[in-house]
Amino acid sequence: MGIHYDYKSTKGNKLMEKQAKREKKLAEKKAKRLAKEGPKKEEPISKPLDPNKPISLDFLTNPNKE
Repeated sequence: MGIHYDYKSTKGNKLMEKQAKREKKLAEKKAKRLAKEGPKKEEPISKPLDPNKPISLDFLTNPNKE
């Protein structure tokens, strides 16, 4: 009878321990993956098109031209 009586009273604590263990494991995996990848490189943000300026054929064929 002791096992059945004790089950409901300790169920919440066991679930919290299980969740904490799972979160710890996921955090370790994430840290390991980030260390393996190295620092992230930010991509350069392209300038949005000016709506007042017309789009020319020269711009379409050579968009890198300033």
